[in-house]
Amino acid sequence: MHPSTFLVRQLRDHTVFNSYISRFLPETNLYPYERVLVGLAITLTAVAGALLVIHSAYFSSFTALLLRSLFFSLLAGCGLFLLAVKQRYFAVRIIFYVLALLALIPGPYLYQNYISIIRMGAIARETDVQLFVVTIFVALVLARYYLGWTMVGLALVALSYALFGYLIPGDYGHAGYGLDRLTSNLFLRTEGLFSMPMGVASEYILLFSLLGGLLLRSGLGKVFVDIAHALTGTVQGGPGLTAVISSTMFSSINGSAVAGVVTTGTFTIPLMKRTGYRPKVAAAIEAAASSAGQIMPPVMGAAAFLMAEMTQIPYATIAAAAAIPAFLYVFALLVSVRLEAGKFNLERSNPADVPSIWVVLSKQGYMLLPLVALVSFLIYGFTPAKAAVLCILATLVLSLWKKETRISLLDFMEVCVITVRNVMPIVAAVAIAGVLIGVLTLTGLALQISSMILSIGGESMLAVLLLTMVASFILGMGMPTSAAYLLLAILVAPALERFGLPILAGHMFIFYYGLLSAITPPVAVAAYAGASIAGSEPNETAFEAIRLGFVSVIAPFMFVYAPELLLIGSPVQIVIATCGAFAAVFALGTAFTGWIGRPLDFVERVALVLGAIALIGPFGALQTDLLSLGAKAIGLALVTFIIWKAVHSNDTRLPSVSS
Repeated sequence: MHPSTFLVRQLRDHTVFNSYISRFLPETNLYPYERVLVGLAITLTAVAGALLVIHSAYFSSFTALLLRSLFFSLLAGCGLFLLAVKQRYFAVRIIFYVLALLALIPGPYLYQNYISIIRMGAIARETDVQLFVVTIFVALVLARYYLGWTMVGLALVALSYALFGYLIPGDYGHAGYGLDRLTSNLFLRTEGLFSMPMGVASEYILLFSLLGGLLLRSGLGKVFVDIAHALTGTVQGGPGLTAVISSTMFSSINGSAVAGVVTTGTFTIPLMKRTGYRPKVAAAIEAAASSAGQIMPPVMGAAAFLMAEMTQIPYATIAAAAAIPAFLYVFALLVSVRLEAGKFNLERSNPADVPSIWVVLSKQGYMLLPLVALVSFLIYGFTPAKAAVLCILATLVLSLWKKETRISLLDFMEVCVITVRNVMPIVAAVAIAGVLIGVLTLTGLALQISSMILSIGGESMLAVLLLTMVASFILGMGMPTSAAYLLLAILVAPALERFGLPILAGHMFIFYYGLLSAITPPVAVAAYAGASIAGSEPNETAFEAIRLGFVSVIAPFMFVYAPELLLIGSPVQIVIATCGAFAAVFALGTAFTGWIGRPLDFVERVALVLGAIALIGPFGALQTDLLSLGAKAIGLALVTFIIWKAVHSNDTRLPSVSS
């Protein structure tokens, strides 16, 4: 018997190995030997990819082209193996296996031929062109299965434009480029497939996703829920408040709104339903809160790193600028959830079922140390990548403290596989984004797209912003936050910059609206995930999530017209704008809920909305001028009067729960 056959047979019959494989490769229609081999292939490529980024982050031992190409090869191969096992027919699986093996070639090829490529000035040879075509095809397959047809269509249009643009007359045409030129620019240099987006994925996104996976495997997700439950459990609406806090923290680390819903939602949604929350509201709270995690510093679902590279603004500056809008979003959710509980007079949790915060922290608080260390490392000037590596090591060491949190070698390998599976949509997106960037740069089309958006919007900033908002909604549908932001940053953000909008405000604007697609029909993936747990109608759940997360709709306009909310301005301006924004959010949350101690009538709700507009309206660039302060004072007085009048009313009517 051949040694390799003997090894495969031993692994097939090995109980521990089979148990490990079953964690990420449940019983399927795979043949026994096939299951062992593909399980090994998935594990080896995932672990190799993880170790590659860890080694590179700490030792900086690869050039940009080599790191990005090796990273893409390993993750694309793993992603295609993961796709293969989902196919029903063996013949189809064989095709995916072949594609996976082909995907493993580009990185080692460029590594082996790197010196000759440099010496020849990245001039493409016949072998380079052939491998470029294969790599593009692999990227398109990944985009098709992990993102859908939108990104595939955009890539095909871009490549067709590069090849046949000479046939287009007028300003939108160009001289035309052959496959050899495309290979040189998009494959042999860091201007296409392996450009900046792939660099961010290989240097930051996989690394921080791996850190998040290890933290959650060590039990941090349960710590988040327990801390939130201890803080809010005895308050009316406590389970809803628990969901907001725990899901926001979880999704910020995990980087996925849907993952946040299906993980924390399995605990919080049934708990909310037991205390009287309507199913659609319980699911909507969870979906809106999990979406909030994508904008919560310091990790922001890894999008902060992409934004730092796209804008050339330091990561720490972006994380700090995102803080006030993120807390506004969470504050709006807390207000809406608490008022919803009062409106329907929901039950409080039994105090005996609510743990003490001191007990939780004394038993599990040590698991928060890696997060504290991460923030500390960043403050003290460590690069984000090196800070993440040190926190990964700290997490592995801390997990040994207790048996139930211990991360074994098999656990580490499983986390690597799950992490790669979770980031595959982003890997596919950055590959296609690299193609788009390369073609737009090569042909000069980026400037034409910006000019077209500006010509449609005319001289009105509001019109351009509304057009950008609609484009962000459409292009962001069904895509991960990071992927949606990348696409919008390439196609839409330059127009906002040419209009004179501060670069940070413009990128935060498109980031928020790209994010909103997770809770907006028709592709409200986070809301639909919550609805499946709660047993509610999906579209009704999505609209409830929009109502609860209304700040995500208005916040982009708030910080465009009041950039002080992004910490752009003097301390006095920032304080005034922030106080006005929080007061406005409270007023809007009250108006949309229609209750604060008693039901509010139509006139009162309209008055609250008008007061909120006065508090946050665009009354000039300077928040300290007389007009702005006067408007804010009037708005604050109006909001205060309505709320005081409602709170001191003797009306104790309650709506029916079915309403």
